[in-house]
Amino acid sequence: MSKKKQRDISYTSLPKTATGINGLDEITEGGLPKGRPTLVCGEAGCGKTLLSLEFVIRGAMEFNEPGVFMAFEEKADELAMNVTSLGFDLDKLQADKKIRLDHVHIDRSEIEETGEYDLEGLFIRLGYAIDSIGAKRVVLDTLENLFSGLSNQTILRAELRRLFGFLKEKGVTAIITGERGEGSSLTRQGLEEYVSDCVILLDHRVINQISTRRLRIVKYRGSQHGTNEYPFLIDEDGISVLPVTSLKLEKDVSSARISSGLPALDHMLGGKGFFKGSSVLVSGTAGTGKTSIAAYFANETCNRKNKCLYFAFEESPKQIIRNMKSINVDLQKHVDSGLLFFHASRPTLYGLEMHLVAIYKLIKKLRPTAVVLDPITNLITVGSVSEVKSMLIRLIDFLQEEQITVMFTALTLNTVISDQTDEGVSSLVDAWLLVRDIESNGERNRGMYIMKSRGMKHSNQVREFIITDNGLDLVDVYLGPDGVLIGSAREAQKLKEKTGVALRDFAVTRKDREVMRKRMMLEAKISSLQAEFESAEEELNKMYLEEELKQNILEKNRQEITNIRRGTADTPKEGVKKKK
Repeated sequence: MSKKKQRDISYTSLPKTATGINGLDEITEGGLPKGRPTLVCGEAGCGKTLLSLEFVIRGAMEFNEPGVFMAFEEKADELAMNVTSLGFDLDKLQADKKIRLDHVHIDRSEIEETGEYDLEGLFIRLGYAIDSIGAKRVVLDTLENLFSGLSNQTILRAELRRLFGFLKEKGVTAIITGERGEGSSLTRQGLEEYVSDCVILLDHRVINQISTRRLRIVKYRGSQHGTNEYPFLIDEDGISVLPVTSLKLEKDVSSARISSGLPALDHMLGGKGFFKGSSVLVSGTAGTGKTSIAAYFANETCNRKNKCLYFAFEESPKQIIRNMKSINVDLQKHVDSGLLFFHASRPTLYGLEMHLVAIYKLIKKLRPTAVVLDPITNLITVGSVSEVKSMLIRLIDFLQEEQITVMFTALTLNTVISDQTDEGVSSLVDAWLLVRDIESNGERNRGMYIMKSRGMKHSNQVREFIITDNGLDLVDVYLGPDGVLIGSAREAQKLKEKTGVALRDFAVTRKDREVMRKRMMLEAKISSLQAEFESAEEELNKMYLEEELKQNILEKNRQEITNIRRGTADTPKEGVKKKK
């Protein structure tokens, strides 16, 4: 089709009924086909009855749609008791006429193969139950009990079509459960999946002594749907399905930055910390402080009055809280204030998919701003590296979609970066911090550097990572005459240089005093010479003045004598004194 002549096609979406089951509506893109039957099949113990019962209960409680549950195996009081542990009160719902439980007993020995076999009696009973409460949802559990005595495929197919047609005429959204058949057949009769509009297959498998339940939508007429296998969890809240189906990298991103809790580390990251909604990996050998860094991050998140969810796969919450007090981090106050939540479990408690569902469910429930997984390498005990990587890809996609910042810690089993166990994970994260042991001068110290940090300017320097009673810190590496110095070698070199500076200052001061003494001596000599010079000058001036006076007197006398000889001199009269 040419870009200039693209046709404007409008699609009419298939009407759907929301199940209310966590995650299932997302996979089915809205719920089950409205007014049509859906087949839920699987082997014993996979959760068929619970899923269908929760479909009816949530319809009555959340969508005000009454429902009928017709059981062919368990009695009504048994069903009510089974779902009490999930917090559902079936007796009250029945009293309020929101749900009708009906048990139909079928004795296989009474079923005869005749051409007159039909389900007319069931239709009458089911129709009455639907009309009595105005039901919008119907469950038939299980289908095998209706046809367990039949082997005639013609009759079986005809009655199945009549049953499905009857449900469509009543306009109810129905779930029909069926047991898994042999071979490639989804059900024992092998016919139900062909006449159903939607088929959901439940599976319960055990691999390496770890049980996992999975759900797959085999078909869905008239609607797009997720086609993968999805793990689901059955716990005190019912069924939770993990609908991580996104294969497109179309997540929104944020340019906002959040602090790591370490000002020195924030400075290495351009002065502002990590991107909000990003993923961070902290890896290193045992004892390098990975959990301490994660605790600092959690503490900083809570200090900003944001929620943090901490998944611990190695230590108990009380152990983590106690240990962090030794580095001046009080996590207990955040737990008490409802900002910090711990979820501690051994990896072997669930399979990988169950851990993923549990994480997904807690995040949906608590809505944290930050999540910590410490450490992810323990998950390898319940799956291969490739399986752990696949799980973490789905988890990172989900967290990025929710704009939640996540910090992983990973144990490095050796010091060769290219061979470490977190290599596959490190390619997924946005920032990777590596903490390593540096052994020199008979002691063990720690060094940290940033392997990568996407989208931001970051330091390429190795910083010494120190852990003290006052907390964590990063200090600049110290360059000595023989290269980079850390630990006590750095302190010794600093002390040596400090001593050298003191000695140099003392030498300079001593030389200054000596110069000062010499200056004073020279100045004294100069003063003495100046005095002598002034005395000699004064004596010379005196002699010069006396000689000048003498010359003046002689000159005057000579003049007077000359005048006398010429007769021009005045002769003083007698009795008159000559005036001077």
